[in-house]
Amino acid sequence: MADPAPSYRNGIAWLLADMALVTAMTVLVKFEGAVYPAIQLVFMRSLVGLVSILPLAWRKRRAVIGTKQPLRHLVRVGCNTAALTCNFTALTALPLALVNAIGFMRPLVVMLFAAWLLAEKIAPVRWVGAAIGFGGIMVILAPGEVVFSWGLAAAFGSVLFGSLAVIQIRAMEHEDTAVLMVFYTVGLSVLTALPAAYVWQEVAIGDWPMLLAIGILAQIGQYCFLRAYQSTPARILAPIGYLSIGFAALAGFVFFNEIPSWATIVGVGIILVALQSTNMLEAAASRRKANVETDRTP
Repeated sequence: MADPAPSYRNGIAWLLADMALVTAMTVLVKFEGAVYPAIQLVFMRSLVGLVSILPLAWRKRRAVIGTKQPLRHLVRVGCNTAALTCNFTALTALPLALVNAIGFMRPLVVMLFAAWLLAEKIAPVRWVGAAIGFGGIMVILAPGEVVFSWGLAAAFGSVLFGSLAVIQIRAMEHEDTAVLMVFYTVGLSVLTALPAAYVWQEVAIGDWPMLLAIGILAQIGQYCFLRAYQSTPARILAPIGYLSIGFAALAGFVFFNEIPSWATIVGVGIILVALQSTNMLEAAASRRKANVETDRTP
């Protein structure tokens, strides 16, 4: 039997490349966010994506026009717009590691919304994992460790709206992936155009390369992410994705002299243990169920 490890190594390499590129993008956002409004940065990021997606939009124009769920697409793009704007605002105001740590709440919040809005059945072990994960967030936000600010509110807003966007994607599970991509990119550009124009700050010539790089890094990172999950099982990549907190902490230290607090480190540890142990226990339960069904088969 052929050794599958090389394909796994390729997938891991793609995912690590994605994390490196996204971390570089967040560094640029943090630099430029001190000068330009978050919505302007989101708009410029979306323009780069729009240029790259136009050929696909043209090829898929009939499917896009003929979609039967235009309202869900609109809600999803609106949530994505709010999530990105909140995320860019939080990156400007808070340490990179803290924003990344709060972002780990998203799988837990998606689970809650899936049970509430989509009536999905959630295994008891996942509810236990969610409770432990929220406990980790409470550790991070312990009194005296993190002072409330609009940046902190924006970080939680990014989790909230990002989770709602994921719920919309789940509700459109039978929609063409290319159509989802086209609606996302085109819709993001359209919805951010007017707000960005309203608060627009004239861009200095020297800032254009960094602003364009934000969009380029985001697009290449998304490509790497897709390649990773197309070539390697999610169960292999999910634990590696947690290394993003290390990338964020290192970038924060090197570029902004940020040192994560012990509360952040311990809280992140609790969240990661909750997420990974929940995944492992649920996978083990699925295997046991499959084995029982196999044994019952005549």
